[in-house]
Amino acid sequence: MVEADSFLHLARPLGPSVGGALPTTSPLNVIIQPQVIFSILDHAIRPNQDQVRVIGTLLGVRSEDGQEVEIRNCFAVGHTESQEQVEVDMDYQKQMLALQLKVNPKEVLVGWYATSTELNTFSALIQNFYGGQGDGTWPHPAVHLTISTDPGKEIETRTYISAPVGVTAERAADSAAFTPVPHEIRYGEAEKAGMELIAGAKDNKDRTANVLTDIESLERAIEEVLGMLDRVSKYVENVIEEETPPSSAIGQFLLNTLALAPKVDPEDIERDFNNHIQDVLVVSYLANTIRTQIDLSNRLATAALTLGAGDGLGGGQTNGAGSEGRERGQRGGRGQRGGGGGGG
Repeated sequence: MVEADSFLHLARPLGPSVGGALPTTSPLNVIIQPQVIFSILDHAIRPNQDQVRVIGTLLGVRSEDGQEVEIRNCFAVGHTESQEQVEVDMDYQKQMLALQLKVNPKEVLVGWYATSTELNTFSALIQNFYGGQGDGTWPHPAVHLTISTDPGKEIETRTYISAPVGVTAERAADSAAFTPVPHEIRYGEAEKAGMELIAGAKDNKDRTANVLTDIESLERAIEEVLGMLDRVSKYVENVIEEETPPSSAIGQFLLNTLALAPKVDPEDIERDFNNHIQDVLVVSYLANTIRTQIDLSNRLATAALTLGAGDGLGGGQTNGAGSEGRERGQRGGRGQRGGGGGGG
């Protein structure tokens, strides 16, 4: 009789190894940068004619033990696909990969992407190419990222690794067992601000968004903080009034958050803020004064050069006219002496 706590363990088949190299069979954790998603979506809106999906190459870094893969970059690869065959421009893929590795030497080939959640024989064929030896990711498994780009639906991302399947070499070339692996889209504060700005354009008809100034960004940040404080206050009030069941995890988190706040009087904060504003105004006033002085000095120097050049030009013309007059007088005197001699 089978026990209630028994489990069925499945092992992923290994591919043929050459030279003593063994592929990794451990599950991976895939981290995706948001710029990769934007690049793939930009590629998806400009497909060729009669293309159901577009594909491309994924670049990134791996951890030392190979348990974590971070996808940082990608580029599109041209291909044609029909019901009978698929053709991928492998020469372009190799050249672009070499150029990308020269620009970013820390990144390596980690897999490929496709804008379709369907896994078919062509997917297995492309997967085996990216995960093969030589120019592939061997001995690490190639990561296959699928993104659904159906209009009017949410974007769905999935990540897979694979293992070769088939009893013969011919069947193993176009067969693969895809295994889902966990993934997450990780971004920092800068990426979050950029995505929020881009997301704000979906409500506009022209799909444009204006960049906020520093004051507007500060105002929005303060409004978000006030909103979070209101939510926390309502939650605490509901717990005190026994309308909401208390949570020890949330209470510990709030206690740790409040412990990080500096213990400073509000008067001191207001005084320091006013002093900071005054310092900023003084620096701005000094910068404007220096800019005005430099502009005034440049104008005075230009005016002095212009006046000096005009005086020198006038004096030169006068001297030239005087010398010309003396030359004419000398010529006239010689003519008179010559005439007198002839008459005698």
